[in-house]
Amino acid sequence: MSASTSKGKERAVSPEPYNDSEPDVTPEYLDSLLKEARDKARAAKQLQQQTEEEDDVIVLQAEPGKIPSLNPGVLPQPYFILDKRRGGPSSIRDPDVELAEKASSSYVVPAPPIPPPELTKSGKPLTKRERKELKNKTAGPDWFDLPAPAEADLPRLYREVEALRLRNQLDPKRFYRKDEGEGKGIKGLPKHFAIGTIITSTTPFGTPSADNLTRANRKRTLVDELVDDAEAKRYAKRKFEDLQTVRGAKGRNTLAAKKAMRRGKW
Repeated sequence: MSASTSKGKERAVSPEPYNDSEPDVTPEYLDSLLKEARDKARAAKQLQQQTEEEDDVIVLQAEPGKIPSLNPGVLPQPYFILDKRRGGPSSIRDPDVELAEKASSSYVVPAPPIPPPELTKSGKPLTKRERKELKNKTAGPDWFDLPAPAEADLPRLYREVEALRLRNQLDPKRFYRKDEGEGKGIKGLPKHFAIGTIITSTTPFGTPSADNLTRANRKRTLVDELVDDAEAKRYAKRKFEDLQTVRGAKGRNTLAAKKAMRRGKW
């Protein structure tokens, strides 16, 4: 009970009446709830049974005590073989190609015809010695039939080859490996070799290229080009003067200088 004051008078306030809107819990109400729960459970169970009947259930039953064999038997040849070192396939097999080769191998291929014997200018067949000499004239088709120079041209070609072998002395900043026939004279020349000429080239626009030598700078041989080369000439002259200075210090008219060096300073 609470009391409130208004204009100095006290008045008693009664509490508000409790309004219970919920229904009364009676045994009949509880029975209805239990019945409803049983009906829902029964319907859920029937639905689950229908779903299980519709699903296809496969049950594998192996015979007890039996283990399947692990040996696959003879396997076909693999399409590729792995390389253990590189990690990639080392060889690849193509069944179609193998079938084609097998089918083509059954056909008999005729042997190539025997080439006619080589004849001389007089019409006689070549002897064994002549065939050997003819074979040694070129290096063979693998080397584009590189010819062997004639004996009359060997002295002239020797000067060209010797100029190439002495290229170490022309450029102090380059090193070349020693040739096998170096220092053996004409006998050290290779058996098959040839000296070519650089053909002048043009630019894509049809004009002469700047890399081409002028007509005045073109020479007939390598020796002529080296003699006319100003830079090589300057380097050769300097090296020659250095050698002459060293040799002159040990040559004539040096006796007085040697005695002066031997004489004591006191």
